[in-house]
Amino acid sequence: MQSHCFFAVTPHSITCHKVDTFTLGAVDEQQEHHFHSPTSTLNILGFTAMISRNLKNVLVVSIGFLSLFTAYGGLQSLQSSLNAEEGMGVASLSVIYASIIVSSMFLPPIMIKNLGCKWTIVASMACYVAYSFGNLHPGWYTLMPTSVILGLGGSPLWSAKCTYLTISSNMQASKEGKRGSDVINQYFGIFFFNFQLSAVWGNLMSSLIFGQDTNIADIPEEQLQSCGAADCGLNVSVNSTTTRPAQELVWTLVGAYIGVGLLAMLIVAVFLDNIDREQASEFRGNREPFCHTFLATFRLLKDWRMVTLIPLTMYTGFEQSFIAGEYTKNYVTCALGIHFVGFVMMCFGASNSLCSFLFGRLARYTGRAALFALAALANFSCIIALLYWRPRPEQLPVFFIFSGLWGVADAIWQTQTNVLYSTLFPQEKEAAFANYRMWESLGFVIAFAYSTFLCLEYKLYILLAVLLLTSITYPIVEYHEHKHPTPPIEKGAYRSNKEIQTDQSKIICQTKI
Repeated sequence: MQSHCFFAVTPHSITCHKVDTFTLGAVDEQQEHHFHSPTSTLNILGFTAMISRNLKNVLVVSIGFLSLFTAYGGLQSLQSSLNAEEGMGVASLSVIYASIIVSSMFLPPIMIKNLGCKWTIVASMACYVAYSFGNLHPGWYTLMPTSVILGLGGSPLWSAKCTYLTISSNMQASKEGKRGSDVINQYFGIFFFNFQLSAVWGNLMSSLIFGQDTNIADIPEEQLQSCGAADCGLNVSVNSTTTRPAQELVWTLVGAYIGVGLLAMLIVAVFLDNIDREQASEFRGNREPFCHTFLATFRLLKDWRMVTLIPLTMYTGFEQSFIAGEYTKNYVTCALGIHFVGFVMMCFGASNSLCSFLFGRLARYTGRAALFALAALANFSCIIALLYWRPRPEQLPVFFIFSGLWGVADAIWQTQTNVLYSTLFPQEKEAAFANYRMWESLGFVIAFAYSTFLCLEYKLYILLAVLLLTSITYPIVEYHEHKHPTPPIEKGAYRSNKEIQTDQSKIICQTKI
């Protein structure tokens, strides 16, 4: 039988064991040894033996997504302005999320069960990097195919991430004797704190690089008259303000995005533990019928709770598409110039990141419902104000106030919706998060699809209508969960670190920390 080197982390040590089969867990906490091996580079990244193995994995996933979406988030914010010709940029975003809908129907359960969460994440990240390559020479023949590739990888990526965090949370909760929902809230808060920082770094890169072009800041008065919802919002003048910056600067930015995308793949491939490797091996050895796995996403729609959550899930797509597509184009680019898009979206990312971490901690005291109410109130206020605001360059702070408030609301929509799905469907994680991505992506597709032929005023009304519908349907699910709590996942489903006994004869290397 083939032996493997298994690295076990405890509060006092990191120990390398020789094991015959892959076993999830760590050694007895009384061991006080560590190893001299290439894996000790974890210490360089700040991962010390004082943090749990599960928390280390959450940080690795978070840093990987931070790097990947530094690239994709920056490109997404710029598509409506950078590739505005014939609506090509917005069309590429529509294709992306339409492809995510298709992939959500069958790919996540198949990939996760066959490859495991880790390698599903790595393979899906490669699809995102392909889209960055397509932006080197943007055109219908390059952006559309790479948009399809990204979309096919999008749903498996997020489903695998959510599944991985849920498994890690339940393992840690079992080990510490805590409620699974509390640890899930904490881990998703940590993830989104790091993930939302990608909006800061990705947009900072674009603003610093494009800011070198001094010909993009001249805003004519006639264009200012059409900014915001004052006019139809479809005919933003295509002049020096909204055309692409110098081609050399575009290549520099996209090249940097490709680099950080490849770095994300490397981080996850090298440092992330393959915690469900054994389950994936068992699945490959005892395959279920293909139709059973294929239909897993749709079978979950028999649950009325999933159907009732559709408006909430779609709204997360509507609100994200608005801030990334409509706000950046019809307010920021129109009144300030494309080089300001990055700075304004940095404010969105910073507030989003900080609030994701904060609300992940506060949720155990306030509950989900109070946080969702806060998010709804923030978005409602912004939508009403944006209907009447006429943006002008001298009102610079107002641009950042809107993006900051929107970031606060988005932090709640993102973290708490993920937690809600984890809590309601603990036994069908892959199918549940596939549904999440499918319905969220449908919101993106609808919003991007009508982007080029509806006036901005009507887009704001649609956003408001979906928000009001969400405010009606979500409380029904929350009330039912309050009265009839979903049983937590069995503790035996995930083995904690204490369950693995140390065999001293199988320790390959160990040294004092």
